[in-house]
Amino acid sequence: MTATNGSALAVRTLGLTRTYGPASAPIHALRGVSLEIARGERVALLGKSGSGKSTLLNLVGGLDRPTSGSVEVASRDLSRLSSSGLARHRLTTVGMIFQSFNLIASRTALQNVELPMVFCGRPPRQRRALARRALDAVGLEHRLHHRPAELSGGELQRAAIARALVNEPQLLLADEPTGNLDSATAHDIVELVLAHVRANGTTLVLVTHDEELAERCTDRIVRLKDGQVIDF
Repeated sequence: MTATNGSALAVRTLGLTRTYGPASAPIHALRGVSLEIARGERVALLGKSGSGKSTLLNLVGGLDRPTSGSVEVASRDLSRLSSSGLARHRLTTVGMIFQSFNLIASRTALQNVELPMVFCGRPPRQRRALARRALDAVGLEHRLHHRPAELSGGELQRAAIARALVNEPQLLLADEPTGNLDSATAHDIVELVLAHVRANGTTLVLVTHDEELAERCTDRIVRLKDGQVIDF
C-alpha cells in the first residue's frame, strides 16, 4: 500500500473475498485482499492462473460483487450501488480492456466504440465524432466501417482500447490485453495504452503473468497467489 490519504486513492479494498460454488465445495477465488492504489498510479497484478487476478479486476470494475469485505473506487463503495449504479460505474468511471477483445461481431469498429456513449445518452452526432476521434488516436481511421471479422488481432485490440477510453475513464483496467497478440503487435499495444495513461494521468491496473511486461510498464507490482496478496 502506498497512499494514506483516502481522497488520493483510486482503489481501496478491505478484507475482500469472493467465493464460488456450493457451501459443501467452495472455491475461494479471493481470500481477504486489502489493497490501496493511488490516483494516477500504474499497478500490475501478477500471478499464475487461478491466483485471483481477474476476479479482483472484475470486482473493481463492477462486473461482480464480493462475498465479503469492501471495494471502493474513487471513494465510492461499490457494494452499496444498485445494479444500475454498477452499470453507470462501468460506463463512466472505469474503462476495461480484455484479452478476448469483446467486440460485437455484427457492428463496425465505429459502432462498437460508439456503444458506451449510446448507454450514456450522448446524442448521435456527438458520439460519432468522439468515436471517430478515439479510433483515429489508435491508428484505425482507415478501418472505421470494418466489422471485427475483417480486422487483424492488433486492430481488434486497438478498437477495444478506443472503446475503453472513449468516455475518458478515471481508471483503466486491462486484463491480459496482449495475451492473444504476437510480440511486435503486443509491444505497440502496450505503448499505445501507456501513452494515453501518461498523457491523461489515468490510473492503470494491468493483469498479467508476464514479469518483464509488469516491470517495464508499471510503478508497482502486486503479487497474488491462491487468492491472497503475497507482495506489493
